Amino acid sequence: MTDYVTVTADAPTGRTGAIKLYGRDAFDGMHAAGKLAAETLDMIVPHMVPGTSTAEIDDMVRRFIVERGGIPATLGYRGYTHSSCISLNHVVCHGIPSEKTLKSGDIVNVDVTPILGGWHGDSSRMYLIGDVPIKAKRLVEVTYECLMLGIEQAKPGNHLGDIGHAIQRHAEKHRYGIVRDFCGHGLGQLFHDAPEVVHVGKPGTGPELKPGMIFTIEPMINTGRADVKLLDDGWTAVTRDRSLSAQFEHSIGITETGCEIFTLSPGGFDKPPY
Repeated sequence: MTDYVTVTADAPTGRTGAIKLYGRDAFDGMHAAGKLAAETLDMIVPHMVPGTSTAEIDDMVRRFIVERGGIPATLGYRGYTHSSCISLNHVVCHGIPSEKTLKSGDIVNVDVTPILGGWHGDSSRMYLIGDVPIKAKRLVEVTYECLMLGIEQAKPGNHLGDIGHAIQRHAEKHRYGIVRDFCGHGLGQLFHDAPEVVHVGKPGTGPELKPGMIFTIEPMINTGRADVKLLDDGWTAVTRDRSLSAQFEHSIGITETGCEIFTLSPGGFDKPPY
């Protein structure tokens, strides 16, 4: 039995396990935070070139968010010391920025979550560095298609299983592996909340989508098997078979007729090439 709670001024804001249903003011706040996330990912486009270090990108992200009145949600989160996650090639997610420099042929995911006015705008995008092999480009294209096919199913009356099924069907059609160890999540005034948004599923299963729900969809797709492992740093997740991995993420809210995407690129840079 899935529990839902309508968020009011005096309602508890912590994690209760119930799925929160928000009003228009919350959606407005999410649009503002989501726009800042998208602008941040737009800003780094000209810097995603061979020779740039991932630490430099992270510093750009931090300064851009802070200068616009935001706070990077990841900075200090559970001891994490950076303002973004930057994941290259076979890194599935939560790659830690470092002095490692980008090189031609890399595919790179940058994941940012600014907090603005108390609301979290969570988004990630893939970037192609220099001359990228066709196989890697195709993975990135299909992963973006998976995200948007999942979003097409995000409408009232559908279920989370409909979203997962759309993603799974498209990825498996291309013989890709869909990561199951990480998933999308509820969002709002909390960084991570109910529900969990798994990127595989059966139609008509899982919690029903209702107007006011806010969550992320963020499929992680591998050219090889779905299996991942966590490195000793406690954050970086990589493919066990060292196959390439790609991810895109949007934050969305369910409306009476469909959904609103909070993190669309103002510059039209939602998918590469940029």
